[in-house]
Amino acid sequence: MSYTPDYFRTLAAEKLTAERFQHTIGVEAWAGKLALKFGLNKQAAALAALTHDLAKQFSLTDQLAKAKEYDLIYYPEDLDHPQVLHGRIAAYVLENEYQISDRDILNAVANHTLGRPKMSPLEMLIYSADLTEPGRNFPGVDKLRQKLYHDLSRGTLACLEHTMQYLINNKKVIHPLTILTYEDLKHELSK
Repeated sequence: MSYTPDYFRTLAAEKLTAERFQHTIGVEAWAGKLALKFGLNKQAAALAALTHDLAKQFSLTDQLAKAKEYDLIYYPEDLDHPQVLHGRIAAYVLENEYQISDRDILNAVANHTLGRPKMSPLEMLIYSADLTEPGRNFPGVDKLRQKLYHDLSRGTLACLEHTMQYLINNKKVIHPLTILTYEDLKHELSK
């Protein structure tokens, strides 16, 4: 079977809470605009956007159990902060239950929470669209959207900086993968 964005939109509507579904539709819409702007595959962006939070339907306890079962624990911090695992779980399910084989889509879903060094344009797009979709309303979000629309890489760097500052301000741990992502992208942009 060939799975379309319509199929996953329906699946998201069935599986997610109303609030999470609204967020997902917002990410899809914003990712679609960004994909057109930057010449990326709009269908791939839609599919990744619609599926990025599919594993959020599970409790954190269940997410941790699934991540262990699927061998998706990569850092000690993953065990202490299981809320970062839902992207990897969703990507695993897409690949293994829905036979989605497009590695770029799978990576965009898997890495939308923490990022990763050497992110592809689609990965950056989903990472950043998740933070800045139209339903998000926090100080500075409009500026992040503008930066993102102007330059995908620099906009993604701004999103990473915002997330890290938020975590620092709230005395929360910054996952080492986010730090590596930030340092890698900053290095790439300084060349």
